[in-house]
Amino acid sequence: MRFTSLIVELIRARPRLIFWIVVLAQAALWLFLPWLVYGSPPGDVATVLAFGREYQVGTHLGPPLAFWLADVAFRLAGNHIFGVYLAAQLCFILTFWALFRLGRAIVGAQQSILAVLLAATITVFSFPGAEFGPSIVARPIWALILLHTWQIIGQGRRRAWAVLSVEIGLLVLTTSAALPLLTMLAVFVLATQKGRRALASMDALYAAIVTLVLVLPYLVWLVRADMVLLPALPAWAQLQDRALGWGALLAGLLFALSGAVLLLIANSRALDRKNEDPPLIFRPPVDSFARLYIYVFALVPPFVLSFIAALFDRDQVIGGDGVALLPAGLAIVIVAGDLIALRRQQFLRTVWLVVIAAPAAVILGTAFIQPWVGSSELRTSLPARDIGRFFGENFERRTGRPLAAVAGDPHLATLIGFAARSRPHVMFDATPQQTPWITSKLFAEHGGVVVWRAADTAGTPPEDIRTRFPGLVPEVPRSFERLVKGRQPLVRIGWAIVRPQASGQGSR
Repeated sequence: MRFTSLIVELIRARPRLIFWIVVLAQAALWLFLPWLVYGSPPGDVATVLAFGREYQVGTHLGPPLAFWLADVAFRLAGNHIFGVYLAAQLCFILTFWALFRLGRAIVGAQQSILAVLLAATITVFSFPGAEFGPSIVARPIWALILLHTWQIIGQGRRRAWAVLSVEIGLLVLTTSAALPLLTMLAVFVLATQKGRRALASMDALYAAIVTLVLVLPYLVWLVRADMVLLPALPAWAQLQDRALGWGALLAGLLFALSGAVLLLIANSRALDRKNEDPPLIFRPPVDSFARLYIYVFALVPPFVLSFIAALFDRDQVIGGDGVALLPAGLAIVIVAGDLIALRRQQFLRTVWLVVIAAPAAVILGTAFIQPWVGSSELRTSLPARDIGRFFGENFERRTGRPLAAVAGDPHLATLIGFAARSRPHVMFDATPQQTPWITSKLFAEHGGVVVWRAADTAGTPPEDIRTRFPGLVPEVPRSFERLVKGRQPLVRIGWAIVRPQASGQGSR
């Protein structure tokens, strides 16, 4: 006897409803969990905000779009980090919406939902779910590019050229992975008859012009900054280490798919001991060109992007794991066939929920248990708001001016940079060329705060800071309690004020 659950019936009858329930629930989880648990932003979010507030056309970190969007989101939320968390989840929603539409065009809405459910288990789409930067912004843009490219070459929809041209430009303005990704796309289009036919139109020429106009300022900056050349290739003796690094990156990508693999194993016929007739999810036959399109962009980017990263000794896949693995769920669904049987439905739902909830459980366990059992510091445990408020208010009280700049320890400086009320410029004083908006001369003229991790009660600055700031007079170190009080010591920050020398205001 065949039993059909409510979930299966909804997949068959209301696939769009299932999509919005799943995606919005996961987005809500990763919107409010960091807001409630994190005392300071995860990963490099504080650095992204420090660079974003300067609105540079380009920096050593890469193209500018993600940094600009971070600052806009932060300002729209009243200078609160919640705006950045919201922007990250909007990227997640847009990515999966584009993936669902692409799947619907190729395998139908019902199996497209299965592809979305599988993609949701890929760890890079949920853990960590609150970071924001180029790799996060690149995901929805790449997903939209794949969608609209398919509409052009697979469905003959010429109107998609206009939006595709903008998306290609935005990808170039977002990630350094744009060049290899667009090269792969161009090779596929040129190598297929349908692709060449789509290019033989004025629409392609107009799209190229629009893209060039969008990216021209950044290209000019690359030339002027002398950053067009690739890093030096490794020596022959280094190739073995680089090959091992490539293997490690590929292993990381495979691990990210472990949730989807676990679901496939749970749904296998070998584990279905009841031998009942399971409900089936049908789809129309997928033509060979559509299969080729999905297989190419599910398999080639992980190998190419990880190879480039390993070749230049990077410890992360170029463009991020999310970009590399974007169509993986859809590829698995296509491989599964025209009829997908859903065996042991209750067990499948349990496994899927466990996989989805596991990253959140890790975050909660790490935030509330690690302070009691571990000695290493969590970046998210620092009270960013309290730190920023203290140094901002003390500088203003002593000088009568808003805090204009902060330097010293990069992590502490970036926290103060977004958390202080005046949003001071952040100066990477050890590498001043990386922050050209605030030079040593401007720092001395407008004044600022220099911070470091205090190693003694006197607040003696480290040797490298004393060298870069001669004559620095340290203040009594300030201690801050961590977000979760455990066995770890207080956060003790040494600091000193560089008083302004100019008459003008120090912040813009």
